[in-house]
Amino acid sequence: MCGIVGLYLKNPALEPELGRLFTPMLIEMSDRGPDSAGIAIYQEPVEDDETLKLVLFHPDDEFGWDGLKTSLEEGLQLSASIDDIASHAVLISDGDEAMLRDAIEAFDADIQIMSIGRVIEIYKEAGLPAEVAARFELEAMGGSHIIGHTRMATESAVTTAGSHPFSTGLDLCLVHNGSLSNHNWLRSEIERRHGITCRTENDTEVAAAYLTAKLLEGRSLHQALDASIQDLDGFYTFCVGTADGFAVLRDPIACKPAILAETEDWVAMASEFRALASLPGVGEAKVWEPEPATVYSWGREAA
Repeated sequence: MCGIVGLYLKNPALEPELGRLFTPMLIEMSDRGPDSAGIAIYQEPVEDDETLKLVLFHPDDEFGWDGLKTSLEEGLQLSASIDDIASHAVLISDGDEAMLRDAIEAFDADIQIMSIGRVIEIYKEAGLPAEVAARFELEAMGGSHIIGHTRMATESAVTTAGSHPFSTGLDLCLVHNGSLSNHNWLRSEIERRHGITCRTENDTEVAAAYLTAKLLEGRSLHQALDASIQDLDGFYTFCVGTADGFAVLRDPIACKPAILAETEDWVAMASEFRALASLPGVGEAKVWEPEPATVYSWGREAA
């Protein structure tokens, strides 16, 4: 079943309040997804184009992240800083994407890259949404926009790796409510043509990899989502984030629920309206159900 929530702040003055505004939205979707929860938040960009920010996860809560830092600094002569956040860690380094992915896998194959980019941070865990939000201190986070997911697993195991959101390219994330029927074929085609490897059995990761492949071909997010209407078979609601914006798409049948609301200060989406009810000014918001096979986008992605 699963629950999706997203919040894009049009008013920069609200950015310090992003986590506080979003936390009740995520928790409200607990009965749609009690198995696990996750968020992709766009906050605190790195200082320059030569630096990347990665969020990493290791199944051992006592894992020594300082060893990875030393390996990058002494073995590859890279700058590196690592900060623990619960079971995750935020790595900032001046290595390029391919170099960092290879170095991390060589250091410990159990490390999973949750996200990589200049703005995005993904945190996700098995457990009730309220527990996950508390573990990562979501209420204290600020930023420009955020996407969240509460999962009721139907097609793969309840694990941190199998939880949403999924990120397969720089600063891109996707959450998904529904099911794709051609994801196994797409998985092999995307890897063969673009070298993008999906690490889990989850069909949502395949959809994220599809969008990443289209972006690498030079398409905008809006164009990539338009193309997905023809290429992805199944029923779904997507909520997608990039460093530049926020987008929503339902399949041509649109049997999975979604609601959008917009004010002068923010735009939000959720699987059900009750997740939006705590937002300031929601009583005066424009509220509507997104049309089937129609891309809705905000920020620079709206272009």
